[in-house]
Amino acid sequence: MQPFTQGIFYSALTFFLLDMGLVAAKRIRDLSKTGSFLICFSVFIPVLNALLGILVGKALNFGEGNTLLFAVLCASASYIAVPAAMRMTVPEANPSLYVSMALALTFPFNIIVGIPLYLEIIKILGV
Repeated sequence: MQPFTQGIFYSALTFFLLDMGLVAAKRIRDLSKTGSFLICFSVFIPVLNALLGILVGKALNFGEGNTLLFAVLCASASYIAVPAAMRMTVPEANPSLYVSMALALTFPFNIIVGIPLYLEIIKILGV
């Protein structure tokens, strides 16, 4: 099963990401027309989702580590699955917007600022 689950998966993922990047690049100029709303949305909504995840984790007594993991999962909303789902379900949506926001803003924000922020919130709430 290994040739079908590991080698092929990474190859297919590489082609998928390349295709998504090419589709997004074709309409990249539309990104400048969106203004600050989309930028703010791509930063604040993940934080809101993480806060909700922290509250759920606290209510369910997940513990500090599991609550942090749950908060990060809530904040990320899957960087690969969502663009693919958007592309298939809403083909008229502009991929240069949702791919760029997910991979250029939300992902780095969550890695650099989000995870430490969520951990501090968890510690303050005493999860």
